[in-house]
Amino acid sequence: MTQDVEMKDNHTPSQSIISSTTTSTIQHLKEIAALIDTGSYTKEVRRVARAVRLTVGLRRKLTASVLSSFLLGDEHDMEVDTASSVAQASSKHLSAELEIYCYFIVLLFLVDQNKYNEAKACSSASIARLKNLNRRTIDVIASRLYFYYSLSYEQTGDLAEIRRNLLALHHSATLRHDELGQETLLNLLLRNYLHYNLYDQAEKLRSKAPRFEAHSNQQFCRYLFYLGKIRTIQLEYTDAKESLLQAARKAPIAAIGFRIQCNKWAILVRLLLGEIPERSIFTHKGMDKALKPYFELTNAVRIGDLDLFRTVQEKFSDTFAQDRTHNLIVRLRHNVIRTGLRNISISYSRISLPDVAKKLRLNSENPVADAESIVAKAIRDGAIGATIDHRNGYMVSKETGDIYSTNEPQTAFNSRIAFCLNMHNEAVRALRFPPNTHKEKESDEKRRERKQQEEELAKHMAEEDDDDF
Repeated sequence: MTQDVEMKDNHTPSQSIISSTTTSTIQHLKEIAALIDTGSYTKEVRRVARAVRLTVGLRRKLTASVLSSFLLGDEHDMEVDTASSVAQASSKHLSAELEIYCYFIVLLFLVDQNKYNEAKACSSASIARLKNLNRRTIDVIASRLYFYYSLSYEQTGDLAEIRRNLLALHHSATLRHDELGQETLLNLLLRNYLHYNLYDQAEKLRSKAPRFEAHSNQQFCRYLFYLGKIRTIQLEYTDAKESLLQAARKAPIAAIGFRIQCNKWAILVRLLLGEIPERSIFTHKGMDKALKPYFELTNAVRIGDLDLFRTVQEKFSDTFAQDRTHNLIVRLRHNVIRTGLRNISISYSRISLPDVAKKLRLNSENPVADAESIVAKAIRDGAIGATIDHRNGYMVSKETGDIYSTNEPQTAFNSRIAFCLNMHNEAVRALRFPPNTHKEKESDEKRRERKQQEEELAKHMAEEDDDDF
């Protein structure tokens, strides 16, 4: 009997901690629901946006028992795997905003539990409900539902099935002037097209979509990334480099995976442009291991060693295939040869074409003829300053002139000034000021409420950014 009593006492603290945590989470959800109801009644979008940010902070605490208690008022643990719980909750005459919010938290739980088939059913039900609603206070939650709707279908390999539906939703969002929804849906459509390598269709959609000021930094970063990928495939490397670097620069520090993808494509684009990325790019904390294949590839291109380039390409072929960058790496072969040829032209004032073929390690049937055509093309493109002595079979390098006597330093300086001015203009446009500050003084109550909102925003910003990417 004594042992039984001791065992019960041992289990009591853990059970009380779990129950207190569950009660606290439910209480927080009820407070968020009250905030959404207030926002719905006063038609204040900022209150709904604040409720979504607070929910992201509670995401890791959502369990089946918490959701069932919040949605149905049932304290017993139950399995939340379909949209039936939301349907029962909506039968209690909830506001439209709160009903959509219930779909949102259930969808968050299912995605975190990797129950993507159930998430598909829940997200499809939420999208069907959203089609009948036209309220600006729902737009913030709706944009999140669109994202998880696409994610659940992508994880189950059925992304092509929802393309027509996404197009219809984007059309409806445009007609309703839902700019946040348009941003989200445009990115989801671009991701859908690029997933199946439909770059031409993605560019047609992007060029014809309405333009407006970005409302979400996360969505703008995604848009820049997809734009950079499209520009890269279309051989517009300069524009692609600018978009990819801007996406990596604007992305939150917590979004490591997204920044890694941006840097992978930016490294390849810079190599295709004939530039060598700085070593510091490959040593960023948390990114060095993922960028190691691209570091070795950059080293091979920098040296101009064709054999080393082939070795790296074969060694990391699985990684490049998974990143979908294999076709870009195939394009780099010409850059490797050109870099090697540039090094040869600097080192030798005169060298025979057979020696050029040997140093470039050309393994073709007629390496001398190939070397002659490669040298001729490099001279025509201005990559090297040399001439070809066809009679004797020599490449004769010209003397290197003073680069500061050309317009190249001025061009580089001008591009840097333009970049700084563009960054300054974007920073000025991003400034936000509270309305009517010049007309009326802020009361103490409003000041306390504003400071509380700012503290909550700063607290949950890191978790929100990590979740979005």
